[in-house]
Amino acid sequence: MTVDAADQLAADAGRFEAMLETLLAPEPLEEELARPDRLVEAMRYAALGGGKRLRPGLMIAAARLFGRDDEGVLVAAAALECIHCYSLVHDDLPAMDDDDLRRGRPTVHRAFDEATAILAGDALLTLAFDLVADPSVHADAGVRLAASRDLARAAGIGGMAGGQMLDLAAEHSSLGEAEIRLLQSMKTGALIRYAARTGARLAGASSQDIERLTRFGEVIGLAFQLADDLLDVEGDAAALGKAAGKDAAAGKATLVALKGVAWTRTELSRLVGEAETLLAPYGARAAELAGLAHFVAVRDR
Repeated sequence: MTVDAADQLAADAGRFEAMLETLLAPEPLEEELARPDRLVEAMRYAALGGGKRLRPGLMIAAARLFGRDDEGVLVAAAALECIHCYSLVHDDLPAMDDDDLRRGRPTVHRAFDEATAILAGDALLTLAFDLVADPSVHADAGVRLAASRDLARAAGIGGMAGGQMLDLAAEHSSLGEAEIRLLQSMKTGALIRYAARTGARLAGASSQDIERLTRFGEVIGLAFQLADDLLDVEGDAAALGKAAGKDAAAGKATLVALKGVAWTRTELSRLVGEAETLLAPYGARAAELAGLAHFVAVRDR
């Protein structure tokens, strides 16, 4: 049994958006000297501009599986989304992927300017660790420290940033399947893995359950990237809210390009099956997470 993931993500989005908007308010916090108006405006443009909210939704759902659903989880989810949004702002810059469109509107450096976009990304990245340290995230400082360490490793040299470096280096290169999987597990999968792992951790799950949810996050991270690459080949810019066909134009290494569309669809089905097997011990309680696994594989944007 699964839950309609689109409906569930939408149901959680209202609470999450309200929390994120509060956290990005123009008024400075204690120990902050000021929040410059233009910088706050650019950060809000980047972070409150819509999107699927898959990563925070996954963290919320993973915590809910183990019985926790409160504002502290929303703060941790906001930290993760700040990391994700910063990465999009920087990825879109001319020195990186050079994109003019994101979520159906001009990218941050087009709506503002390149310097402001860089600073907005820097500030979102830094804010994320401020949020993870908030006592509302978990009463145990050791749990908050573990969540912060995991976030740094998911976002940094051995995770998302390292994956982006590999991606840039791979343009117009011939990579094998193992190399592409590694690149994608770092660039895209690391934050999705973190979402599932940390949701379970914050809800007090056992070490065995945390590892099971960690693997679940890895699996749907792989599925998310495969579906994304498939959409880049078959999707349309109006539906995607960003340019389509850019991977091929840039000569990027993807599994779709290497193995073909038919193989990709088969692999997506296999990954969804593995995700369901991982959730089987939780029975009907895992219907929401199972729905997210299906959503990731069959989404159209």
